[in-house]
Amino acid sequence: MDLTKIVSISGKSGLFKVVSQGKSAMIVESLTDQKRFPAFGHEKMSSLEEISVFTTAEDRPLKEILKSIHEKLEGKAAPDSKSDNKILLKFFEEVVPDFDHERVYVSDIRKMISWYNMLLAFDLLDFTEPAEEKPADAEPGAPEAVSPVSETSGSTEATEGPTMS
Repeated sequence: MDLTKIVSISGKSGLFKVVSQGKSAMIVESLTDQKRFPAFGHEKMSSLEEISVFTTAEDRPLKEILKSIHEKLEGKAAPDSKSDNKILLKFFEEVVPDFDHERVYVSDIRKMISWYNMLLAFDLLDFTEPAEEKPADAEPGAPEAVSPVSETSGSTEATEGPTMS
């Protein structure tokens, strides 16, 4: 799941997909109504990939939290984000038992649950890790052969390292 192209914009509800980037603004598209508009540099935008949750140990990336919710609910929708605070806290404690109660507010939990439900509804939750591509003829553990190209001549001949005199 690539959350780098999904952003949250401060002051605007919902999540947005980055469509393009210009000189002074990014073009984003709302996930809910597919309307596109410019998001300027002065607007506080956060990629979901960059967001993490405070825990009693180390901070956990949002991706891990979403995966925990997905596994607990077996791919079903989470409780409504407008549910009672006690219900949301109890649910979040089951999913992330070590979250920091002093620094993670109910409003944060509401937002994460809302995001989860939105990503689930638009089928953007994919927790399969992409397999790294390896050449078929390469042996495991063997370094890859690299053939540097001279930029000035355009030659494809391999160059040797500097010689010592």
